[in-house]
Amino acid sequence: MYKRILLKISGEMFGSQGSGLELGNPDSAIDSVARIIQDVHQKTYAEMAIVVGAGNLFRARYVSGTAVDRVVADQIGMLGTLMNALALQEAMERMGNDTRVMSAIPTNSVCEPYIRRKAMRHMEKGRIVILGGGTGNPYCTTDFASALRSIELKCDVILKASNVDAIYDKDPKKFTDAKKLEKVTYQYALENQLKIMDSTAFALCQDEDMPIVVFNFDKPENIEKIINGDSVGTLIHK
Repeated sequence: MYKRILLKISGEMFGSQGSGLELGNPDSAIDSVARIIQDVHQKTYAEMAIVVGAGNLFRARYVSGTAVDRVVADQIGMLGTLMNALALQEAMERMGNDTRVMSAIPTNSVCEPYIRRKAMRHMEKGRIVILGGGTGNPYCTTDFASALRSIELKCDVILKASNVDAIYDKDPKKFTDAKKLEKVTYQYALENQLKIMDSTAFALCQDEDMPIVVFNFDKPENIEKIINGDSVGTLIHK
């Protein structure tokens, strides 16, 4: 069903208890993520771009209310995403995958600069493209970077990896009668202030009709099922 996907992964999946970088052994958090991606890529042959967050290393809200300049805080966060991108590349290359890290922030000695046509060409050749550095601009979240890159790279869908299996009409941890929503509109997501992605990302996806699937990344088979057209998680669309 989906031939080219953009996978958005939270940085919290890269560290023990959601913080730090855990890599270098088969049981590490990053190796676990890499194995899931490798399995999906080998089974589906889908073209893949991956946007990584940096919540395991730094978030601008950590210094909210202090004298730290917001622009500098965002720049630190963007560099954190690049660290995660390189760590994911290392794990995937060690497993025999062909990958490319591309950064919106110039760091030519460690990875390629993000160039749209080159990224598309990498995917066409079967390489997994890992996108770091966000958009390169402050005040833009990695959610917005995911929306922007998915549209630029002509992806069919954004797969938003989460620690929940779907969107519910209310918090399932607090309400036993919470109902899973298989499909919702962008407008519903905006009006109900869903915390799955920020409002600017939702708005851009709505303008460009880019579907989003929210799913549980802890179940390795979920991505393959989504790519093959099965109903998994929650689909956000027009």
